[in-house]
Amino acid sequence: MGKQQKKKGKGIEKTSAKTEKKLTQKMKKKLALTGEDDIEDIVKQIEKEEQKKLQVIEKVIATPPTRRAFCSLTAHPYKDELIMFGGEFHNGHETFVYNDLYIYKIATDEWTLIKSPGAPPPRTSHQTVATSANKGELWIFGGEFTTKSESQFYHYKDLWLFELETKKWTKIDAPGAPSSRSGHRMVVVKRQIIVFGGYHDNLQDYKYFNDVHAFNLDTRKWKKLEPTGTPPSPRSGCQMVSTPEGKIVIWGGYSKIKIKKDVDQGTTHTDTFLLQPEKGDETGLKWKWSIVKPGGARYGARSGVTCTFWGKKAYTFGGAADNETEEDLSAVFYNQLHSFDLHQFIWSEITLKGKKDQNKPRRRRRNKEGDGEDEDDDEEMQVEEEEPLVEEKVVEDGVFTMRVSTVQPTKNEPNTSSNTSVDTVSHPHSRINCSLVIKGHNLFMYGGVFEEGDREHTLGDFYSLDLHKCEEWKTIIPCDLQNEEWIESESEDDGEEDDDEDEDSDESENDEMENT
Repeated sequence: MGKQQKKKGKGIEKTSAKTEKKLTQKMKKKLALTGEDDIEDIVKQIEKEEQKKLQVIEKVIATPPTRRAFCSLTAHPYKDELIMFGGEFHNGHETFVYNDLYIYKIATDEWTLIKSPGAPPPRTSHQTVATSANKGELWIFGGEFTTKSESQFYHYKDLWLFELETKKWTKIDAPGAPSSRSGHRMVVVKRQIIVFGGYHDNLQDYKYFNDVHAFNLDTRKWKKLEPTGTPPSPRSGCQMVSTPEGKIVIWGGYSKIKIKKDVDQGTTHTDTFLLQPEKGDETGLKWKWSIVKPGGARYGARSGVTCTFWGKKAYTFGGAADNETEEDLSAVFYNQLHSFDLHQFIWSEITLKGKKDQNKPRRRRRNKEGDGEDEDDDEEMQVEEEEPLVEEKVVEDGVFTMRVSTVQPTKNEPNTSSNTSVDTVSHPHSRINCSLVIKGHNLFMYGGVFEEGDREHTLGDFYSLDLHKCEEWKTIIPCDLQNEEWIESESEDDGEEDDDEDEDSDESENDEMENT
């Protein structure tokens, strides 16, 4: 029986290899007709060109980075700076993927473009983390690259180190790395980089992952983890944060499965999981999964949400949900800011207070001596978070104690009405897949995507929000939906022409009717 199974397994592998070889040959013939190079050759050529650079060039730029989504925005571990890398822009006709690296100096509002020898090839939907070791390190793993025509996709499984002090790139060749993927998530826990999930899609087939891998920053070796318990189902684009205690919380994400030929079924996940080290383990390799039932102002299924974390709380912005009617399937985009308490597992929607009127008369109070004294109304505000009415109960599952809440509606329900009339000055526009990061007590948000009909707006706006005061968003780069490049696709043009032809046909028929 064992031999039969072994032979059967080998037969499946051979068939799969033959099928892949045929598809590859078919793709190469197709590319030869279009004149487009093979994407693997393109990536190798880009790496060769990057290796030819001989010196580091740092240039303060007068204009900010171009519009982009799926880029990484990382806080410098000890300087008052943000680091932007990669991302993509789509103009309706072509897609551009970047490998440029920018440093944003918060105090002076300056962007510096860094060009260093041996940089990674262009990528989008990758992940980055920063550590304070060796005067600051930026680590990058995975992501994807596509040709301008989007006829080919390439997923990376490479790991890169950028030394923030020397501005030097190093490609880390470590065995046991996760398979090539994008849309994964990555955090640092103690001296390990933990990678979870993601997907791989080559336009012929796709696969979603729920595996967990750890990269040891001291030994520089990968290790696949095998946590006990019930894991999350395979997914991409989920939210993943680490707690001050060294635990990891994962929620949300998206995946799809093939129902039958040319028919897929997508799922937007809403479940939450806790990944924590086994008690007494000193190797850092023994972990366990637990299911978490959060309480508070949960906001339902939505994809494209961006998350960052600071201390005991995580913060999320935006996202979109399908809005299906009998006639159409569209998406509702959001611009809400939520927080998630990483100790109590409680969601809250953050309501901005607005700045106080500086011309408002000061109240006077008497001190003990009876003299009049000005009372300062401008004391530092704390984050105002809308706490819903909940019925609470404490549940113990042998792993941790959590507070489970039955939520009653709050006055700040999600805006599901429309995508229009959003005040882009007082509150950023609705979007998906923006970049979100916290430095100090300020939350920064850059770019993303907003869809309007058949048009996809790639945003290049930039905001900050003081999380201590939570008064209003500060606009660093304003949102401009009107003056962006967009080239109508041929299908859209054809549709318009068809509409014109139909109108002309209707008019001629009417003329004939009138003439008779």
